[in-house]
Amino acid sequence: MADDLSQALSDLHQEKKVRAVILSGAGDDFCRGIDVAQLQQHTHKESLDAMPHWIEHWQRVGELVEQFLRFPKPMIAAVDGAAWGSGFALALACDLIVASRSATFAVPAVRRGMIGGIVAPLLAFRCGGAIASRMLMTGDPMTSRTAMRCGLITLRPPSAQIWVAANDLANRCAQSPPIPLAATKRMLNETIGETLLMQINVGAAAGATACSTETAAEGMTAFVEQRTPKWQH
Repeated sequence: MADDLSQALSDLHQEKKVRAVILSGAGDDFCRGIDVAQLQQHTHKESLDAMPHWIEHWQRVGELVEQFLRFPKPMIAAVDGAAWGSGFALALACDLIVASRSATFAVPAVRRGMIGGIVAPLLAFRCGGAIASRMLMTGDPMTSRTAMRCGLITLRPPSAQIWVAANDLANRCAQSPPIPLAATKRMLNETIGETLLMQINVGAAAGATACSTETAAEGMTAFVEQRTPKWQH
């Protein structure tokens, strides 16, 4: 999916008629994040054999997020249902978020013995350290109502109106000329957020390292087996 998204953005980058991009999910959710069952398969390997898979996975997510941030046209996330984990990172990497009244946001990595290494810098950049700490350390979901109060989302329509609201916001962005729009986005993400891209790379490395631990192996296995993890203290 990351490769498909990356290719789609590359195609849209070249299309001059496209003035803004809306990212939405198919089905009941925006995106629930990584496929834990797929990652869990690597926990059966020796650490040295598994580490390249962890690194490749987290680097790929980090590269996709960076592509979002560097994309010169406005990107709007239309979130209905859950935007959790890496799915939350994709929404945060967009410039604006429209979320339905049933939308939820969460970083459940810590409850699975891992860390939200890529979500962390994005969440702190968009919402500040206090909100990032609460979400990252508890793993508790945030409702769209709370996200609206925090300034994380721009509009909160009913689910049936999510596309209409996102499209209206995209059209409002597209009324401005493309060169200053691109310059504004670059100023926000690369000048004001000058350390953001570096922090995402560091977060990807930290996420890969965390996956190699016995704690993460137990967390992922418990999630796949739908049981309570047995943590070693």
